[in-house]
Amino acid sequence: MLRFLILPALLLLSCNPKAQNSPTNEDELKVQFSLPKKLKEVSGITLSKDKKTIWMIEDRGNKNAIYGLSDKGDMLAKIPVENAENTDWEDIISDAQGNIYIGDFGNNDNNRQDLAILKTDLKDSKQITTKVVQTTKFHYQGQTEFPPKKSKLLYDCEAFVEMDGNFYLFTKNRSKGFDGTFLVFQVPNKEGDFEAKLIGTLKLQGGYNDAAITSATINSTKDKIVLLTHKNVHVLTGFTTNDFNSAKIQKISLNHNSQKEAIVFLDDKTVMIADEKGKDEGGNVYTFSL
Repeated sequence: MLRFLILPALLLLSCNPKAQNSPTNEDELKVQFSLPKKLKEVSGITLSKDKKTIWMIEDRGNKNAIYGLSDKGDMLAKIPVENAENTDWEDIISDAQGNIYIGDFGNNDNNRQDLAILKTDLKDSKQITTKVVQTTKFHYQGQTEFPPKKSKLLYDCEAFVEMDGNFYLFTKNRSKGFDGTFLVFQVPNKEGDFEAKLIGTLKLQGGYNDAAITSATINSTKDKIVLLTHKNVHVLTGFTTNDFNSAKIQKISLNHNSQKEAIVFLDDKTVMIADEKGKDEGGNVYTFSL
């Protein structure tokens, strides 16, 4: 009888990622709150300048709106972006002055030629609407085919940060024969149409869920960038504003696998992460100590 009891116990243990990795309390992904039911496909998260509002967006197929939540997960606002369409919004960030930007650069098939970053006039959750006040259009240096060959699908993007008057984009590898390679591009934070300058070709370790980048965030001192994947965070240091090729990458396991799509620094030692709602998992906002 004992033999038959042991087998189900072992199967249960093998299906539990936390049991496999045995995290300590300090390095656990901690649930802060569940997302409102309306927000099933969160693709980006950032904070207001006073850190009292959590701003979120959803990706293509969803409304052209920015949602404001409290630190308890209460919906404070749904603010339509009145002069923009949600072609494929994949990340939302703020700069040091509190300006809010939307990355309309989701490009699953690598064939878009209308990529843009949208600066809004969003300031607080009391606004009824917001509008785009600056449109930064861009195309990628080195991309000449739309789409490229299946082995060169390196031009999707779901992650960016702003630093010293430039945007930095980190691409999501969708190539056949995925090997963790991603590209880093620089685009000026200005109105206009630009060629995104290639300033880094790097590689993350592991398979797709380990190494396909879904969001990014930068700390207040601008010397640490964290890239998010479904299973890990990857901390970049040692980069310069014009060269990421020499960046050092530290992989930190989250001991948890879900469709994580959004990350922001809560403070310089802690990140906030959101994942999409799946059938049996996700739909939460978490914190994680670095």
